[in-house]
Amino acid sequence: MIYRIGTRGSKLAMRQAQLVRDRLAAAYRADSFEIVAIATRGDVQAHVPLVDLGGGAFTKEIERALLSREIDLAVHSMKDLPASLPEGLVLAKAWERDDARDALVLGAHLPRTIPGDDPLSSLPLGATVATGSLRRREFLLRRRPDLNIVDIRGNVDTRLRKLFSPRPDECRLDAIVLAAAGLKRLGLGDSIAALLDPKWMIPAPNQGQLAIELRADDIGLKAMIDRLGDDRAELIAMAERGFLLASGASCREIVAAYAYFENGELKLESFYERR
Repeated sequence: MIYRIGTRGSKLAMRQAQLVRDRLAAAYRADSFEIVAIATRGDVQAHVPLVDLGGGAFTKEIERALLSREIDLAVHSMKDLPASLPEGLVLAKAWERDDARDALVLGAHLPRTIPGDDPLSSLPLGATVATGSLRRREFLLRRRPDLNIVDIRGNVDTRLRKLFSPRPDECRLDAIVLAAAGLKRLGLGDSIAALLDPKWMIPAPNQGQLAIELRADDIGLKAMIDRLGDDRAELIAMAERGFLLASGASCREIVAAYAYFENGELKLESFYERR
């Protein structure tokens, strides 16, 4: 059987789909798994701030392809998924999650050695830090009100290029903040100057977690994927998505959730603010 895996066409999205494909191929050697790249509104309108794109900017086109049976399953960054899925679609059981934390990447003109225990202490007074996330902006300014936070869009490579090799018409940046999992999946972990403590820089719900979406009536395929799932990862994923759903948050609101196990007990750090 040949299964088609839909994903965005960015380098990170393709890498994530490849990780899923390779694991499925290793587990089910009699089947074949092909990757299909699909352009989403969020990719096409890369110049538009994320808050102006609305929910599902990176998922709607892929979900349409899934419902129309152009693909058999879809791989997303779970944090890109709205709290509610379209009718007829479900998520497979979550696989083990990668690093959920946010990462600080410093410009080449700043020392890589972090003084003390606070990663932000490496930034000079009034430093310019780029992020496309209202959540990250909020938490950074709570910690360092002096920072100049500017918006940034584009894939990981584009953001790193804007930090390390800005064009004449681009703002000179001192640092950017990105998801640690994405950098590590792309083999760019060495660019991370510091990982930010999720107790104060609470991650986006399901950050670092891949989502495998498929049609609800494809029971056989769901069973195949679920066998590779992880019980603890599923509980964590559902706790964070549950908070996202309960908050009713839109892209113009700040929502953060970080579930983890401590001494065998599931705990949840969360934050919500309406703008």
